Amino acid sequence: MSLDFVQAGFQALGLNPAASGLTTQVFIVVVTVLAINLSLGIVLKHLLARARQTKLVWDDAALDAIGRPLRLLIWLLGLAFAADMVGAHTDAPIFEAVDPIRKTGTIALLAWMVTRLIHNTELGLIAHRAQRELPTDEATVAAIGKLLRLAVIITAVLITLQSLGFSVSGVLAFGGIGGIAVGFAAKDLLANFFGAMMIYFDRPFIVGEWIRSPDKEIEGTVEEIGWRLTRIRRFDKRPIYVPNALFTQITVENPSRMTHRRILTTIGIRYDDLNAMQAITDDVRQMLIDHPEIASDQTLIVHFDAFSASSLDFFIYTFTHTTQWVKFHEIKQDVLLRVADIIATHGAQIAFPTRTLHLPDNLRIESAQDLVGASTPLKT
Repeated sequence: MSLDFVQAGFQALGLNPAASGLTTQVFIVVVTVLAINLSLGIVLKHLLARARQTKLVWDDAALDAIGRPLRLLIWLLGLAFAADMVGAHTDAPIFEAVDPIRKTGTIALLAWMVTRLIHNTELGLIAHRAQRELPTDEATVAAIGKLLRLAVIITAVLITLQSLGFSVSGVLAFGGIGGIAVGFAAKDLLANFFGAMMIYFDRPFIVGEWIRSPDKEIEGTVEEIGWRLTRIRRFDKRPIYVPNALFTQITVENPSRMTHRRILTTIGIRYDDLNAMQAITDDVRQMLIDHPEIASDQTLIVHFDAFSASSLDFFIYTFTHTTQWVKFHEIKQDVLLRVADIIATHGAQIAFPTRTLHLPDNLRIESAQDLVGASTPLKT
């Protein structure tokens, strides 16, 4: 900005810059503001580079957050001060807006600074814990950040209205009446919002976990928890969008938080191998106790269970250390193959569905037709 430009502006406002000496004064103010901004930018850039070399989260977030808003605030206050100087020597009505603009702009820039600080702290906290390989509930951190930013914005709006001469109590009263009307009109939206709050604070599940509901056909991996909807990816890769209010009414299972996976299976051997049942169950039980992938400190049961139609059944009830789905099935396969080897070692066989036909001792069968005819009275 040159002196000629400033003089031309004063002449457009009907001022005599030579008589008032405002040209030099305003020019000095503008140059001073420009110099302060340049110096502040250099200092903040140097401090931010130093802060990024530390392990603290807050210094990086604070310096990055205050940089641009603070420089704009200096420009706002400097130009408003210059405008006040000019307004003191003219009756132009445009200068009456200087004070409201300064107040509104200052509040807006401070609110922008605080919201940037909250956002940067949120991102820095997540990144810091990720570098240290610590678990982080990103959904809860994001929810708290959104609530804090919303509170800052609402507070800034109320302070701005108060500074402009509006009655905040009247605005709040009107807002309360309007809120009741909006609440009735958007009760489902509010129900979903409070459902999201329940998810964020109770944390029945977080992003990345596998959940299912026995009450609804909902099962999959949580991808996103929004303020109105939660997106779940089914195992066939189709997305499900569930209103958050539904989670306050249904039972939700979280298999991702299981400590072990259970092996529960029944195996049958032939009736001819009844004498080997005790030895087979004892060996299977010892095999499970010695198995490195089986949690021997959990419930472990191997017992003869039932006389079935075609087999003598014993059941296996045990838990694996792993909770991973693929590895669990690898372990289960290994256990079943070892059980088959134990059964074979004792000279027994795994049963399959069979039927035994008993015939009278004095019956002579000379052809297949005789067998069919003889079997008829045996059904009675």
